[in-house]
Amino acid sequence: MESFGRVNNKYCETNMIEKIIRLLKRDPSYKWEHKYSIKDLLIVALERLIQVFRGGFEKLFFKRSIGLVFVGRNVKIRHSGHISVGRNFIASDGVYINGLSHEGITIGDDVSIGRGATLVCTGVIANKGVGIRINDGVGINSEVYLGGQGGITIGSNTIIGPGVKIFSENHIFSDLNLLIKKQGEERKPVIIGENCWIGSGATILAGVSIGAGNVVAAGSIVTKSFDDNNIIAGIPGKVLKKRE
Repeated sequence: MESFGRVNNKYCETNMIEKIIRLLKRDPSYKWEHKYSIKDLLIVALERLIQVFRGGFEKLFFKRSIGLVFVGRNVKIRHSGHISVGRNFIASDGVYINGLSHEGITIGDDVSIGRGATLVCTGVIANKGVGIRINDGVGINSEVYLGGQGGITIGSNTIIGPGVKIFSENHIFSDLNLLIKKQGEERKPVIIGENCWIGSGATILAGVSIGAGNVVAAGSIVTKSFDDNNIIAGIPGKVLKKRE
């Protein structure tokens, strides 16, 4: 009976956590894995609570924010007045975000940014960048680099794997008689559709548009645009097959 009581209590606690997360995410189908110890749950809860306190301070400086903001350790956010965030925004440890740009950085609801990721919009200070838009439900993994100088848009519920790099600006190098750094930059927007999976270590270059439902294999370098529902792989990236 004592053993049954412990199991029943654990179920009640995890069920309560599941209900809380469903409420925060506004997702009635969300499922919580029931294989964590009480100690593990307490550690996670305490970490999230501390992140909420940090996030509450950062919220004071954002252009716009709704709901809870979770901010990890050693997170650096610059030019917050150019940044808008939605509900349940998570910036994990070591994230760097700089919103200086014409359009700023707009982040939707339920977006998470993993450890050590970088979001910047202006490289050369004399040439102000465009900005970054990240729609609802996007998951950005650790060590991702988003360079929004020419503009980046990421569609809803897209997954960005660890170490992915997205560039929207290139250096001009056509004049052999002039230093490359003196020739300026060429900017082209990057658009990634909804429900995509960009695999670990992939690179997406300026001017690329990736349609909805695409899967980009790990380590690929995408240099041209693709329509919906492809599996893309290689250097340069090519269609292996349709997801159909």
